[in-house]
Order: sequence, then C-alpha cells, then structure tokens
Amino acid sequence: MTTTNILLCGVGGQGTLLASNLIADCAMKAGFDVKKSEIHGMAQRGGSVVSHVRFGENIASPIIRKGEADIILSFEELEAIRWAEFLKPDGIVITNAQKILPMSVSAGSEKYPENIPEILSQSSIANICVDAIGKATELGNQKCLNVVHKLTMIDPKLWVESIKEKVPQKLLDLNLKAFEAGWAMA
Repeated sequence: MTTTNILLCGVGGQGTLLASNLIADCAMKAGFDVKKSEIHGMAQRGGSVVSHVRFGENIASPIIRKGEADIILSFEELEAIRWAEFLKPDGIVITNAQKILPMSVSAGSEKYPENIPEILSQSSIANICVDAIGKATELGNQKCLNVVHKLTMIDPKLWVESIKEKVPQKLLDLNLKAFEAGWAMA
C-alpha cells in the first residue's frame, strides 16, 4: 500500500479546511492511517490557507515535503502556483478556475499572473482546471465549491457519509448536490 499525499490550498473562506477534514475522514473510513496538518494564519482576512493530508498503511508525519505531493487541490488559481514546488514529478494539480486578488495586487504593487493553467503546463506540471466556483454558483451557493471534486481513490459512498457527518444540516442538501455535480464532471 502506497502513501497518498494531497496538499489543499486556497484563500480564507473557500472551505479548504472543511475539504481537508472530509478527505481525512473518508481515508480513515476506508481503513487508512491518516495524518493531517493545516496552516491558516490570516485566513479570516482572505489570506492563504494550506492543509496537508497524508494517508496510507503507516503514516508517521502529517507534513508533505517539497516534491512529494501526489495531488495539489487548489481552490484559487494563484495558490496553485504558490504551492507547485510541493508537487512530485508525476503528480497533478487540480485548480478551481477562480481568481481572488491578494492585497498586493489590489493595492497595485503586484500584477496577478495571466493564464495560470498555461503557466503550469509550460512548467511541465500536469494540471486540470475545473470551474468548481461556476458549478457551485449554479447550484446556488459559492461556498459549496470545496466539495465539487472527483478524488476517485476513495469510494463515493464514503464521501457522502462524511459530508453528512461534517457539513451543517442547513447546508447538507446543497453540499450533497455539489459533490454529485463534481463527481459527474469529467
């Protein structure tokens, strides 16, 4: 049994931490040893949020070292570039097609990079850009974008079970629809 390393990154308010909790919970339900770590310093003010989830037969540390992430699941495009050095050579970046301008860009001292998926491809990084924010908006609430995904290494029944346990009741139906929509995406 191999170890799977998933680095989740985004901006405060996108649900990065809930998504990492769901992945960790699903992996435990599937019988894996799981370790998780998160950093969310200025998350409430729109700052960068990152979470490491590692699962396999025997996991000693929750931290993914640079060059060892199998998957980077990025909820914001710029965060995909910010954390790309953590990806292993045959890993993949899955990016939500959303731009959230950091303070340095809003203040005019920096420029937001154009066409981030193309930048990743030019760096020989396998990447998929998914319009999770568009799908979440279509379903009625942008906040459910964190469950619009398709991580197939864990049975979808376990995802549904974890969503039912971790998501507040008032948002449960919306999040289940968002998960189903993500699972149906190519």
